Amino acid sequence: MGPRRPVPTRTADWNGRLRSVNAHEPARHAHERPARLAVGVVGAGRVGPALAAALGLAGHRTVAASGVSDASRQRAAELLPGVPLVEPAEVLARSELVLLTVPDDALPALVSGLAETGAVRPGQLIAHSSGRYGISVLDPALRAGALPLALHPVMTFTGTGVDVQRLAGCVFGVTAPEELRLAAEALVIEMGGEPEWIAEESRPLYHAALALGANHLVTLVAQAQDLLRTAGVAAPDRMLGPLLGAALDNALRSGDAALTGPVARGDAGTVSAHIAELRRHAPAAVPGYLAMARTTADRALEHGLLKPELAEDLLAVLSDGARS
Repeated sequence: MGPRRPVPTRTADWNGRLRSVNAHEPARHAHERPARLAVGVVGAGRVGPALAAALGLAGHRTVAASGVSDASRQRAAELLPGVPLVEPAEVLARSELVLLTVPDDALPALVSGLAETGAVRPGQLIAHSSGRYGISVLDPALRAGALPLALHPVMTFTGTGVDVQRLAGCVFGVTAPEELRLAAEALVIEMGGEPEWIAEESRPLYHAALALGANHLVTLVAQAQDLLRTAGVAAPDRMLGPLLGAALDNALRSGDAALTGPVARGDAGTVSAHIAELRRHAPAAVPGYLAMARTTADRALEHGLLKPELAEDLLAVLSDGARS
């Protein structure tokens, strides 16, 4: 990656305004804190209003937001009452700190468009909440004199007030120029979060890991619920809740050592029966089952949980299942 463009000199001013924020300080009233920022939100989806509301609890003032859908307007009304909804360029005109909280694929074009139309002001903090991108996506704004930040909350959002509460203790993946590191981390702490520094070149891998763990988990749980309903279970959530809660806790504590079940034990006959039942009742679930079972077997073998003499029959069953 080539050399980064120097960050404008107003960096020192922002760091000075925010550096006194400390994760271990007791909460203070707004009038006792350092100078507050005028905050704008471009993209009133599930994330932006919650982040702005959290900053509001720290004494910052949300002055404008943009959103066109009915759902966006409703979220803004609930989480940012009284904040006017205006065009994105007007949001930037009113704000010192701008939160760009749009879908990942829309972010590059949004940044370029705002910079090309002259909406970005020198010395303005521009922060996005994308997990995929670091600060390079903000280069057009940087060339216009803005101060770039990537602040990604590692949490799923509902678009309701509960999100603001969940930000307490939430880890944020933070990427910023070194000169802005203190300011970026201070903003995260003010939102109740915990900053975790992510290198620019590591953002895609970081985001892939989160998607693998969280998004795919939702799919697996929903699929398991569907199968339990087909098996006649009236309340799959009540059955799965304790099991999945314990499995998640064990996995976070012990990693691969927490593996249990027929694949880790090498029960080839049980796995074969699973595949047959899935083909009968839910054929669309078979590829996912086979892929996860093979990955589980590989990890169980690697960590000495699956005995090699049992792995041969198990892997043969999985290969036959893939060919069927």
